[in-house]
Amino acid sequence: MTDFPDSAPRPAETFAEVEDALLSRWPETRLEPSLDRIRAFTELLGDPQRTYRSIHLTGTNGKTSTARMVDALLRAHELRTGRFTSPHVEKMSERISIDGDPLDDDAFVRAFNDIAAYTHLVDAAEPHPLSFFETVVGMAYAAFADAPVDVAVVEVGMGGSWDATNVIDADVAVLTPIALDHANYLGTTLAEIAQEKAGIIKEGAVAVLAEQADEAAEVLLRRAAEVGATVVREGTDFAVVTRVPAVGGQSVSLRGLRGHYDDVFLPLYGAHQAQNAVTALAAVEALIGGEQPLADEVVREAFAAASSPGRLEVVRRSPTIVLDAAHNPAGAEATAAALEDSFRFDPLIGVIGVMGDKDAEGLLAAFEPHLAHVVITQNSTPRAMPAAELAVTAAEVFGEDRVTVAPLLADAIDLAAGLAEEGTGDSLSSGAVLVTGSVVTVGEARVLLGGRK
Repeated sequence: MTDFPDSAPRPAETFAEVEDALLSRWPETRLEPSLDRIRAFTELLGDPQRTYRSIHLTGTNGKTSTARMVDALLRAHELRTGRFTSPHVEKMSERISIDGDPLDDDAFVRAFNDIAAYTHLVDAAEPHPLSFFETVVGMAYAAFADAPVDVAVVEVGMGGSWDATNVIDADVAVLTPIALDHANYLGTTLAEIAQEKAGIIKEGAVAVLAEQADEAAEVLLRRAAEVGATVVREGTDFAVVTRVPAVGGQSVSLRGLRGHYDDVFLPLYGAHQAQNAVTALAAVEALIGGEQPLADEVVREAFAAASSPGRLEVVRRSPTIVLDAAHNPAGAEATAAALEDSFRFDPLIGVIGVMGDKDAEGLLAAFEPHLAHVVITQNSTPRAMPAAELAVTAAEVFGEDRVTVAPLLADAIDLAAGLAEEGTGDSLSSGAVLVTGSVVTVGEARVLLGGRK
């Protein structure tokens, strides 16, 4: 690393100080499409991202769940891992994990102090200061090198080409299904969005493509050809063979790149999670290489330990409360299908709070056939769509008699729980509550309902 001047800032002492310092920078929603700052930053740090192998993930939905399963599979193969995901559900330090565990408060403070002085050098040299996201990416890459890890599993923040994580040249690029989202940043067509996300496919890499719409697949295949990447595709080179809902998740049989893995228990719900699992499997097979299948018992161990907080996560019973971070129409459709597939809730009451820049009408329409009633709310961030504004759209989609407004999330959950219990009646099914619409909404609900596990 480059030496820094004696005028460097005083090291942070507490997690709260680090959090304040990071949040004082440009927020994740303020973008200036350039890799200049993050490249300058990582160069000052000694380009830590070049000291380990890596798997880089992008797509519209499923990135975090897939990254967590990739991480679990690699650790089951006795490889030391670093994992970077975003956004966090409850706590900022969740974004940086070593060997499957988020950095604790002390480690997060040390990681920040290790890079803090260099942020000021970049700020002084560049037209714009480092953003929150760029700074946390630099922290992650440096922490992984210091650990050191064998493999980094890195999820993009948004898009691909101009995402700060893209200073890494990954051995394997994973592209989960691409749909319309972040249109004001990435484009208004699947082809435009795919073009941005295709930027993580680098020369000589293996591109693992989950099932894609033709419009997106064409763009991804063209990019792979341009840079000489090897392509493996869901449905052709790997696939979910069978899946059967089971208590606590599902039993799946998967065809990977090098073998079949039958009757594997996955403690996550929905066809989309089975798809994420086989994509993760293919990514790890591609990284490890060789001709032989992965050891069956290792695959079983890894998937049995899989978790994805805030993704169809049951956090309470009587009535059942489920949290799901679906925040766009495609995610809502996958969640709704999984609920129908794996549960028998009657009635199912929604608690929905979305961000102001999202397709709220599309999300509500995807849930409408599955929710008996919705309680419209908002999370505590300035980016949240006001509950009153969202309620107008909800009334158009659901009808006024199926909509209640409760701006405070705690009140909304209490109201929904009461409706779920009242509506059960003599039904053999049980009422339940689904809290959804945003990662932030789900994170705040998770804190209200008992906090981190």
